Amino acid sequence: MRVLIKNASIVNEGYITQASLLIEDDIIKKICEEDKMPVESVDEVTDATGCYVFPGVIDDHVHFREPGMTDKADIATESMAAAAGGVTSYFDMPNTVPQTTTIEAWRDKMNRGAKESVVNYAFFIGATNDNAETLNVIDRNAVPGIKLFMGSSTGNMLVDRKEALERVFSIPGLPVMAHCEDTAVINANMQAAKEKYGDDPDVVHHPEIRSEEACWLSTSLAVQLARKCGARLHVAHVSTARELTLFSPNDPLITAEVTSAHIFFSDKDYPILGTRIKVNPAIKTQADRDEIRRAMADGRISVVGTDHAPHLLAQKQGGCAKAASGMPMVQFSLPAMLSLVDEGVLSLTRVVELMCHNPARIFEVSRRGFIREGYKADLVMLRPKSPWTVTSECVLSKCGWSPMEGSTFNWRVERTWCNGRMVYADGRVDESLRGEAIRFRE
Repeated sequence: MRVLIKNASIVNEGYITQASLLIEDDIIKKICEEDKMPVESVDEVTDATGCYVFPGVIDDHVHFREPGMTDKADIATESMAAAAGGVTSYFDMPNTVPQTTTIEAWRDKMNRGAKESVVNYAFFIGATNDNAETLNVIDRNAVPGIKLFMGSSTGNMLVDRKEALERVFSIPGLPVMAHCEDTAVINANMQAAKEKYGDDPDVVHHPEIRSEEACWLSTSLAVQLARKCGARLHVAHVSTARELTLFSPNDPLITAEVTSAHIFFSDKDYPILGTRIKVNPAIKTQADRDEIRRAMADGRISVVGTDHAPHLLAQKQGGCAKAASGMPMVQFSLPAMLSLVDEGVLSLTRVVELMCHNPARIFEVSRRGFIREGYKADLVMLRPKSPWTVTSECVLSKCGWSPMEGSTFNWRVERTWCNGRMVYADGRVDESLRGEAIRFRE
């Protein structure tokens, strides 16, 4: 199969260039100026005039809920939502049912990915207080890294013993992606909130319970342990300006991720959106959000993920104690990020660094994340100045809603190629296609 994408504005490795791409089977065969493209027979031609072509997005942080919670999401539905959003690769988290903390559970999820995912897939292995042996023998070329919950979160996977934490940070050859919130602080804050506001405090109090202090204490401990053990640490969903003081641009060992929730919302949105934006760690102040945006631009934040975490709306009812935490975002993260380009917050090349290049670099993804000859043909074509509004009808996630409903974006994902095959075009996902298992450190 030979595919030609012609007349594209290619955004890649810090530059925007006018060029055409020749894809042969699943590989980018040639990149060159249009008038220098060899005249060869092709099976499919896409004219990208007026459009930008990015590497396919690598989302380093999703919860596709399978197995065990498929009432709200599954690999098939969420991977289709990913394809529609220009996401060609994702790393799924281990707090499923059963938890992905054994080789057997990890292999089961890999098999599910092979059978059901329309885009490329990988699954984190989760740390517990007593599974260091498993972490030492997992296939380092087949997992993105170790997911470590250093604070209370969904799935009861808290690792809270010092010796267990040091064992995790001493595992050679694998990055540790850490969820950092201090459990003791959260529990004390929740008890105080219940005494003051009742058994289920209103969601406006969520950032008081999952507070800046809870994040700071845990994140600073993670950084301390990583430096002591020489570990490769990637801190998930940073939510406060104070935490950002722990990170420096171009640090080879300590990096930070921010997710859509903390980029696009602040505590001012709780009265309007309520528990639809209840996530862990909590969305905090506008000052925190603004500093996060600055950190995306200056390099303190290396990666933008989604923490895509669907729940049924019925499960989002209640307040701080009862409503589920998490929201679906994988379908809309790229168009939303491009709205920050329109606002002058980020450049196009920086968006590609945050969503494509840096996830590939940090997790050492093999032959993906860049538009290079010999690399896998994972690509997304976007049309600017093409306004559209998010409605519940366009949501492909199984839960059927999005916190972005009512938002109008000026960038439209027109086509997505995964391994050289067009998995999404003109509003439709090709459900017959299957992605590949992502390889690492090869």
